[in-house]
Amino acid sequence: MSAESPRRPNAPKGCVLSIHVLTWNVASASPTVNLCDLLQLNNQDLNMDIYIIGLQEMNSGLISLLSDAAFEDPWSNIFMDVLSPLNFVKTLLKALVGLRRYTIDLCSLMNDLCPLLQISQVRMQGLLLLVFAKYQHLPYIQIISTRSTPTGLYGYWGNKGGVNICLKLYGYYVSIVNCHLPPHMSNNDQRLEHFDRILESQTFEGYNIPNILDHDLILWFGDMNFRIEDFGLLFVQECISKQNYSELWKKDQLYIAKRHDPLLREFQEGSLLFPPTYKFDRHSNNYDTSEKKRKPAWTDRILWRLKRQPQASPLASSLPTSYFSLTLKSYISHMSYSISDHKPVTGTFELELNPLMSVPLVTMMPEYLWTMENDMLISYTSTSEFLSSPWDWIGLYKVRMRHINDYVSYVWVGDNQVSGSNNLNQVYINISDVPATEDQFLLCYYSNNLHSVVGISQPFKIPLRYFLRDDALYEPEPQI
Repeated sequence: MSAESPRRPNAPKGCVLSIHVLTWNVASASPTVNLCDLLQLNNQDLNMDIYIIGLQEMNSGLISLLSDAAFEDPWSNIFMDVLSPLNFVKTLLKALVGLRRYTIDLCSLMNDLCPLLQISQVRMQGLLLLVFAKYQHLPYIQIISTRSTPTGLYGYWGNKGGVNICLKLYGYYVSIVNCHLPPHMSNNDQRLEHFDRILESQTFEGYNIPNILDHDLILWFGDMNFRIEDFGLLFVQECISKQNYSELWKKDQLYIAKRHDPLLREFQEGSLLFPPTYKFDRHSNNYDTSEKKRKPAWTDRILWRLKRQPQASPLASSLPTSYFSLTLKSYISHMSYSISDHKPVTGTFELELNPLMSVPLVTMMPEYLWTMENDMLISYTSTSEFLSSPWDWIGLYKVRMRHINDYVSYVWVGDNQVSGSNNLNQVYINISDVPATEDQFLLCYYSNNLHSVVGISQPFKIPLRYFLRDDALYEPEPQI
């Protein structure tokens, strides 16, 4: 399967990124499964750059939410366990939103309990959105905003709704939305209304960010709960057994809605060449055999939308050229996963772009590293537009780190600065607590203003003769 969405096809081409998107309603199940097939790790022809993972109906009881706010939730942990050995880092900020207004504000509660605690993902009750990227891409991924939009119980309850991450990827605006829309055949108008409400809520006042409809790419996925109209249960089952999916697709509510809604029509989707993903008996590939005998449906979907392009003008050829082309390479369900009543769906994309940002804001220079007693001297330069903060810090990491807080040592750049002239800055970092090892390390510069890694070194080793054992003075640890 290949569905291409080009922009300015005559523009020069540069970077090519492989992006794997996963959506799965896990129905409160615990992560007891092997994820290799789901993440396409067994496919030797694929070399992923970014994983985007959206889960719905995670365990969202109060005790579970409090625990997941203080510690990594089980699903995030298992994805990190699988992806960190492959040099993927969990990159993005967490907004834990449970209930609104007249109910318990879990964010405020956890901030009172753990004022330094901030975690790397976006969660709204049962909705979880994770983004992993290979570490070499981190300086080119700028986190702009995270947002949660509850739509359950007239907007007061987060069991339904959407979570969003807005970021800049090599200079292009990208919005990622994981949603869970209302269920049942008769609630189609409500589903479409919630879709519009989530979209309209993506405002970015004070950030100098364009409207979400002017972003270069919107990736929108989740349990959208659209159903198959008109056809009876027996006919639907017969079409599935004969793999006559095109007949069912004509009566899919999302397919029908796109014919009548101009904005929804701008969202593209691959062909549904896999069986409906809901509803199954757990731990089987049998559709619902309960008394309700729910009719199968493609509830779990992955959509995308590219920015509308202005009319070409005679001046266009003299302006800096952008190029942004998205091609869907695979859109499939995974029938072997049966812990839920939904089957997971994945889409693999090839994103070809001409980078608008080709130089990191901070350049780390490990070739100039040297150590003296317990300290390692770090040299770095920054671009003229980079605005540093006294709360910026540099972390020392083993190459296969799990997330940005997974450092083995760190330094506040404003505290241990040795010199700063001719755009060359030098700080020293204490390595007395770093165990002697042959492992490779990385240095990452974290910007407090941008909430992002803006510089990263090449991998390097610390010579064993420099590992000393003197006690280091205690400093408060940076958290994001």
